[in-house]
Amino acid sequence: MTDRTPNLLLTGLLLALLAVGCQGDGAEVPPADAADPASTTDAPPPPTDGLTTVVDRLPLPDPATGPAAEPNLFAASDGRVHVTWFERLDDADYALRFATLEPGGETWSAPRTIVERQDFFVNWADFPSIHELPDGTLAAHWLLRTGDGPVDYDVQIAWSEDGGDQWSDPVVPHRDGTESEHGFVSVVPVDPDERRIGALWLDARNLVLADSGRADGPRAMTLRWTTLTPEGLGEEVLLDDQVCDCCQTSAAMTSQGPVAVYRDRTDDEIRDISIVREVDGRWTEPAPIHDDGWQIAACPVNGPMIAADGDDVVVAWYTRGSDDKPRVRVAFSSDAGASFGTPVRVDEGNPGGRVAVELLPGGEALVSWLENEGESATVRLRTVATTGAMGESIEVAATLSGRSSGFPRMARAGSDLVFAWTDSSGDEPGVRTARARLVGNDR
Repeated sequence: MTDRTPNLLLTGLLLALLAVGCQGDGAEVPPADAADPASTTDAPPPPTDGLTTVVDRLPLPDPATGPAAEPNLFAASDGRVHVTWFERLDDADYALRFATLEPGGETWSAPRTIVERQDFFVNWADFPSIHELPDGTLAAHWLLRTGDGPVDYDVQIAWSEDGGDQWSDPVVPHRDGTESEHGFVSVVPVDPDERRIGALWLDARNLVLADSGRADGPRAMTLRWTTLTPEGLGEEVLLDDQVCDCCQTSAAMTSQGPVAVYRDRTDDEIRDISIVREVDGRWTEPAPIHDDGWQIAACPVNGPMIAADGDDVVVAWYTRGSDDKPRVRVAFSSDAGASFGTPVRVDEGNPGGRVAVELLPGGEALVSWLENEGESATVRLRTVATTGAMGESIEVAATLSGRSSGFPRMARAGSDLVFAWTDSSGDEPGVRTARARLVGNDR
């Protein structure tokens, strides 16, 4: 059983909080320390000219005023970008806050507080989010401790209809009532006209209910979905009854409906990436993005990311494959995720994963990941085309390879690209951000 320390919010030690692990049925796998890229069979092709390039990479002022970590980003339809983070207020209290970057702006707005509490569940790999619908309605999610167990926590989702000044009482999207793990949430707008969002999460209820014969599947982590509006909840749906314990999920909206990707889990402990799609109001059975064949009796805490535009979909993920060599792969779909082409490898030989991905017009994607060098790491970025051609690997920021650096995030707003990451190199962690500009391919 993987070690997972209890929530440390009351200790006031944010760096220790960020070192909290993830519970699974085997020991957690640390990021790879070494790899021989020459020994792999899918080395990246040489960089190709003519693809979208990233220029004018400039740091932005820090959005947070105190010790902060776990940033997340969301690009609104009008070109603004929101950033969320956890900020320590004192030894007991923390605040979930957000700020906004206007199109062409050079600094974040003054921070605004979504909620302050002492009983957040804070985890280096499982972070809150904010989303904005076209009419300006905001939805935010976070995790709240609910029981005596170290991983007993619920998802909380709240709404704001005045731009973030006031927030509704939160609702819980899952309705099982068990004291168990509910997290690794992905939120996606599914019907903006009705202010409807979809929420996807990992749910451990069957680990509790199985002993009493009330589980709706094997004694395993499950993947579940529901929809929400400010007025109420939709139907709760079981999407997969056996998935990896604590890898991030990711969801996107295609022309045919919502799609979700996650790290799956078989009885033989193959933990490759799967996709489920809602088509004509019904969810499909899980299907693999690619047969990596990564067999591991543990959770690598390293989930996939997906982006979509119409029928075009791109997925990025970390894997070790059947040869146990670390790599970051990218695969494209032109039929709303029903099928994917052969994945291409984008890393430089020793990736730590923690991917982010954005889809560009014209059949390209931007992929970011951590590339490790001992205890240090860099946030890297590449342009990748559906043909497999790719641009140079660009360094976005220097960071650390350990858990304290969290998961770097990326969001595209038109021709602007915004990055956020945790800087844990000093005495106290901080949220750092930067902006770049996209040039080429009619951008």
